[in-house]
Amino acid sequence: MKKIIETERLYLGEFIINDAQLLVDLNSDSRVTKYTESGDITSIEAAEKKLKTDILLQYPNKLGRWAVHLKSNNEFIGWCGLKYVEKENVITLGYRFFYKHWGKGFATEAAKASLNYGVTVLKLKNIIAKAAKENTASIHVMKNLGWYI
Repeated sequence: MKKIIETERLYLGEFIINDAQLLVDLNSDSRVTKYTESGDITSIEAAEKKLKTDILLQYPNKLGRWAVHLKSNNEFIGWCGLKYVEKENVITLGYRFFYKHWGKGFATEAAKASLNYGVTVLKLKNIIAKAAKENTASIHVMKNLGWYI
């Protein structure tokens, strides 16, 4: 994996096509995907398609949904990062983590590092984040970042 960002507890890096099973594992939990537009990804084929048509295409522009791993044991715990959304002409901050890792500050830590990367390295000016009103976990992360209005 090509590492992009490192924090105190995490490192974020590029997915590769062979990571499809990681996406299946993460996205098979309806608690994790409840408020997402993409919904559940429950097959290797669907995960490979997501990687090829969405995630990997962002990397040449130094953007992306990056795999998040714990530094302590290399465990894959989710993804976080910046994505260009062409239909809205915006850069979005997104994150998704295994349910067992919710409430540990990993989403906030990864999101803060991703934002810092976007602003300081990529010199991006307009980064947005969106969440459904009912998605209190995601809103909590945004509040921790000072973003939620």
